[in-house]
Amino acid sequence: MPAAVDKPLIADTVQDAVPPHPAFREALGVWARIGFLSFGGPAGQIALMHRELVDERRWISESRFLHALNYCMLLPGPEAQQLATYVGWLLHGTRGGIVAGTLFVLPGFVVICALSAAYALFQRTDWLQSLFFGLKAAVLAIVLEALVRVASRALKTSFARLLAALAFVCLFFFTLPFPLVVAGAGIAGYVVARRSPAWLQPPAGHKAHAPDKPSVIGEGFADRPRTLGRSIVILAVGALFWLMPFALLPLLPDGPGAFAAIGVFFSKMAVVTFGGAYAVLAYVAQQAVETYQWLKPGEMLDGLALAETTPGPLVLVLSFVGFLAAFRDTGGLDPLAAGLIGAFLTAWVTFVPCFLWIFLGAPYVERLRSNAALSGALAAISAAVVGVILNLAVWFGLHVVFRQVGRLEAGPLSLVWPDPASIDLWALGLTAAAAVMLFRLRLGIVRTLMISAVAGYALSALSLV
Repeated sequence: MPAAVDKPLIADTVQDAVPPHPAFREALGVWARIGFLSFGGPAGQIALMHRELVDERRWISESRFLHALNYCMLLPGPEAQQLATYVGWLLHGTRGGIVAGTLFVLPGFVVICALSAAYALFQRTDWLQSLFFGLKAAVLAIVLEALVRVASRALKTSFARLLAALAFVCLFFFTLPFPLVVAGAGIAGYVVARRSPAWLQPPAGHKAHAPDKPSVIGEGFADRPRTLGRSIVILAVGALFWLMPFALLPLLPDGPGAFAAIGVFFSKMAVVTFGGAYAVLAYVAQQAVETYQWLKPGEMLDGLALAETTPGPLVLVLSFVGFLAAFRDTGGLDPLAAGLIGAFLTAWVTFVPCFLWIFLGAPYVERLRSNAALSGALAAISAAVVGVILNLAVWFGLHVVFRQVGRLEAGPLSLVWPDPASIDLWALGLTAAAAVMLFRLRLGIVRTLMISAVAGYALSALSLV
């Protein structure tokens, strides 16, 4: 029997009711679709999952989606991939989480490996940037739609709207550390939930629905008791899988060599990458160029361009670094084979911990739904996350619409600032066209992305952009 759940502080609307539980095979196809379409960094990926899982299929309610996202925002590593793992676990347990998280990364990993090989051999990426020109416009339209939808449901009180605005200001104007902003919102929500819970309650007129039934969400996975012993087993198994490749490195012709350094370095990065790939990009570039001499100056930016052109988390740029590092220090292997091993090792030590954080912590996080004060903290984080998504959307939008984007520094003020003269009218027009295709003509995400990509490539081929 599932544990009793108190009435949530922020009630869902009737439209949040979830239809019958999806079959595992059906979910498998949807996770593959999401993996192939997850362009545009965390903002675009969260927007895509929200559209696919909440709005269209309604496999998970709005509050459950935001509850999972809140937890993932607090973790190191790519929050969108962890969100996919969390929802997959809710729907089909451990196998669902493994499949969802893996399929979210796998298409992008295969593409980044192919592009890294082409780059290592030919050092050319111009055609990729032309193709991505149109994709970025379509992703921006998807992000904006998701932002409006999430904001309309998460920001139900003045206090929630204030938290979202403060989160945006702290991130966009002052570049405060991402975990600090989210943690601050959580503390504020905890205090308010204990002293003035009405500040987090929805306005009058919102009708709550019953909590998700076990037969609908998670088949009871979220309600199963978690003992300390089981948590220790999960931690031990996760750590074993994380470290498993290191046991195979001595079998290489020349021993571990550069592969050991690759594995150790990116294992460290896996536990400090709060706030996404950009938060550690400068440090990784510095270490890869100056300390390890894996890359030449400027190659990190080329790798980021490749990662932005592929589906999946932007942190896949680390696989590009691992590929080049092993390609240039082969350990007695064929250079391409060594590069692929380096890329795989990097991805393994980067993403395996993400599964561990979810499987270890998600059952406890689900129990917080029945605790009024802690639920209030997560509700406040939901509001702050809207500000986080807005910050990502503005950052992404400025880089789509303007060719030159710098940073304005004035005392504590530090914000992204575009050069007005560098506005790209073609990009602005493509974004507007993508919005029309998506919202008015309802062509769907796949056709909108394909048409936008072809249009962007054609404009580039005609030298109009």
